[in-house]
Parts: sequence; structure tokens; C-alpha cells
Amino acid sequence: MNQKNGIINKLRTSGLRPTKQRILLAQNLFIRNKTFHFTVEKLEKEINKNGNEKVSLATIYNTVEAFTKAGYLKEILTSKNKSYYDTNIKSHHHFYDETTKELTDINYNQVKLNKLPTPPKGKKIKSFEVVIRIQK
Repeated sequence: MNQKNGIINKLRTSGLRPTKQRILLAQNLFIRNKTFHFTVEKLEKEINKNGNEKVSLATIYNTVEAFTKAGYLKEILTSKNKSYYDTNIKSHHHFYDETTKELTDINYNQVKLNKLPTPPKGKKIKSFEVVIRIQK
């Protein structure tokens, strides 16, 4: 089965209609050799740089949100109003370089915490992820 058919099947099994734009975005996000960290604006520039077929920023936002809800992307908040997305959905931590605005993966086992806070009543901790801010 070729990669495009695999993506179409992946979208359908998630209840997402395989539109031309979703297929294009999925190919760009998931057919890579390594993890991809991005903002929606960065993805929009990358998708539209060739000029062949433009995809609107609103469509990209909606598709990224749909992929995140389907469990194909992880959202990482680096500040109050800045979200990055990660194609690596396994539990892991990140370095966030405040100068270059780039995320770098940290293996989950490289961060050790001795004690986690007690969650609010009626809640339990599902997982935890650490973002370590770095600068020059």
C-alpha cells in the first residue's frame, strides 16, 4: 500500500474525511524521517512555499486541531498564547530554546521527579511532561 492510501485509511479510521487539504497536511506532517515540532504559522509557510496549491491558514488551524483531537499530534504550550505541535505523541519532555523558538525532545527517562503534587479532589494524574526553557 502506498503512503497516500495509508494516510487516507488513517484519516477514515479516525472519522476524518480525507479531503485534499487533510491528505496534503498529513503527508507533510507524518511522512518524515524524524519528529517535527511546529507552530501552525510555520506549517502554513512550509505548505504554501511551493505555490502549487495554497491552503488557507484557517484550514490549517482546523486540520491541526482535528489531528490533535484524533491523537495524531500533541500540543505543547510554551507561553500563554503560543502553542507548538509535535508529531511524536509518546510521553517525553522538551527543551524550549527561547532565542531560536525551537523545541527539542528529551527522553522521558532523563527527567526524574521525586514528588508530584496531589491532584485536586476527584482527579488523578494521567501523565506529566516537562518543558525546560533554555537560552544562550
